[in-house]
Amino acid sequence: MEALFFNANTGFLEGIVRGYKAGILTQSQYANLAQCETLEDFRTQLSATDYGNFLANEPLPISTSTIADKATEILVEQFKYLRTNAVEPLRKFLDYITYGYMIDNVVLLITGTLHERDTHELVKRCHPLGVFDSMPVLCVATNVEELFQSVLIETPIAPYFRECLTASDLDDLNIEIIRNTLYKAYLEDFYEFASTLGSPTSDVMHRILGFEADRRTINITINSFGTELSKEARAKLFPTIGRLFPEGNNQLAKAEDIDQVRQICENISEYRSFFSDSPSANGGGANDNFGAMAERLEDRFFSTEVHLNKQAFLQQFQYGVFYSFMKLKEQEIRNLTWIAECIAQDARDRIQDFIPIF
Repeated sequence: MEALFFNANTGFLEGIVRGYKAGILTQSQYANLAQCETLEDFRTQLSATDYGNFLANEPLPISTSTIADKATEILVEQFKYLRTNAVEPLRKFLDYITYGYMIDNVVLLITGTLHERDTHELVKRCHPLGVFDSMPVLCVATNVEELFQSVLIETPIAPYFRECLTASDLDDLNIEIIRNTLYKAYLEDFYEFASTLGSPTSDVMHRILGFEADRRTINITINSFGTELSKEARAKLFPTIGRLFPEGNNQLAKAEDIDQVRQICENISEYRSFFSDSPSANGGGANDNFGAMAERLEDRFFSTEVHLNKQAFLQQFQYGVFYSFMKLKEQEIRNLTWIAECIAQDARDRIQDFIPIF
């Protein structure tokens, strides 16, 4: 029934976002970029894509951070166009997309306040999609207690703070715990909101958000090894959604090494390949090449995320395409930054180590 009236309010914007998606770089365009000798050649190659002359006014030499910032600006402009023209419930759905960036920005300001840094300077480093009207109010705070009270009153993500944290939690040792606690509340809230939108939006978003929850659960588990974080505290950070919930979460809360994490993840068929060539799977020591294993695991997470977000575009009359477009463009910006960094550092042997999208 929803599909019958979907196009009346959202058909135009769905067409726009699918048009944006058609401009995502292809494998052949990545191949051309990877053959560039200098960042000037890189800029010339990008001008032949949907990015156009977005770097034309940048002085030489171009830095990789400038490329990432300018590409992000284009994404932000596209998102703002969609947001401005949206009506409910799409408007609220797009707001939920920005909450993740808001969490990162507020955590950045909390960290800066704890270290007595100028928060006005930190605002310039905040992600533009996570900037909200009352953010300057947070810069007035001189200590974490004032900042916490401002966050509770002034920000759209105040409910996540109110339900999960107190001012006494805001210290330097807890900063990553704070971030993960807020993300847990955010993912569960977004998942519940997607459920109210009905199928097929709920089907698409439950798959994507469930995977994001599982990824965070696995990363929290691995990163907690060798730290003072207790198993009980670890379990409280796990989102209560996803393929691993509840049995996998309960087992991961008790896991003590990478090998146990691998065995638990093998119970989910889509996750079996994540640890297929980890040191423990090959009989190596648990601490051998841990950094390389973590890097491979992160790449596989990104590859799975790209796959799920590409699948979202196979269905019509649903809002998941707006979320998926943002995530695919973020991956594209990471790819561009990686290739540009390899060109700048003359690291030709690693230039192909990006995650292709189409």
